[in-house]
Amino acid sequence: MNKLVSIIVPCYNQAHFMGDALQSVLNQTYSTWECIIVNDGSPDDTKGEASKWCDKDNRFIYLDKSNGGLSSARNAGIAICKGEYILPLDADDMIHESFLSTLVPELNNDDSLAIASCYSKFFFGTIENIVHELKPVGTTYHALLFENSLIATSLYRKKCWEEVGGYDENMKNGFEDWEFWLAITKLGWTYKVVENFLFFYRKQKQSMLIDTLQNHRISNMKYVFKKHKDVYLKHHDNTIDYLMYLLKKNEEGALKLKKSIPYKIAKILAKPLNLFKK
Repeated sequence: MNKLVSIIVPCYNQAHFMGDALQSVLNQTYSTWECIIVNDGSPDDTKGEASKWCDKDNRFIYLDKSNGGLSSARNAGIAICKGEYILPLDADDMIHESFLSTLVPELNNDDSLAIASCYSKFFFGTIENIVHELKPVGTTYHALLFENSLIATSLYRKKCWEEVGGYDENMKNGFEDWEFWLAITKLGWTYKVVENFLFFYRKQKQSMLIDTLQNHRISNMKYVFKKHKDVYLKHHDNTIDYLMYLLKKNEEGALKLKKSIPYKIAKILAKPLNLFKK
């Protein structure tokens, strides 16, 4: 028997991309799904765009809420969904037509699996313009300790969401999916990565991911390390080694910058100003 999959599509200022995401849902060869479009207080025409898809197919469901961030939007959608399996899908990304028909059997056939994931292609502009490929690895939380090796758009069991209390709504600046996967797998659940390119991630000049990496990476890592300190203390030596690696990498980057020609030129140009200040 086919299990119902609830696809959760949060949307905030992505109405202009949402049609591509929802069309990729409609194209699924696996038909036992519902798709909950969560309007996270978006100021654009998310409601109007969503209503077109709800009129087109009654498996699309619209949910309106005040703005609370990505974790809050996902949790709100999952709270009302009826599916045994959950698939988060951001409103600007897309899934291959065989995504569900490939990954659902993985969870059906292995009760120890919490999450079924896949390879990804990153595109810019059009889906034909592939700029990067991602091939996640691992099966247990050990592969997730120091970086997220799973894409957010991975299929998982709703009962796992219930066990960990959902996505952490305190994480409003990214990495919420990394913390979520770690919370699930540290309980003993495993995951599997199917070696097929079934997910398409839209790269943009400005995005939440870019903002996270540029401005919130360290604070997010600190939050995750503290929240799951039981795991990191268990792997104390590896954690220290990783932190020392980051420190060394940062020092090497600063030294490389000081040796660069643009830095030296800027230093020379700044000398008159420094003298004037004195």
